[in-house]
Amino acid sequence: MAGRLWSEAGTIQFQRNLFMARVCEICGKRPQVGYNVSHAHNKTKKRWHPNLQKVRTIKNGQTRRMRVCTSCIKSGLIVKP
Repeated sequence: MAGRLWSEAGTIQFQRNLFMARVCEICGKRPQVGYNVSHAHNKTKKRWHPNLQKVRTIKNGQTRRMRVCTSCIKSGLIVKP
């Protein structure tokens, strides 16, 4: 597992923030989980991911890149430099 670190005592500790989650940094929109249902009513698990874009924004007077969903971009919740 990529997040595991071994300490000197021999116990496993987990390191945070190794991978960026697929979450909008403005509204917190996340992937949703559900089923694909066929005509024969077979169910397979499926995830719907939000449409995230890496956008340069101004936050606290600094320019930085953020992962923002397109609905936040359209509604004007971010300020582009």
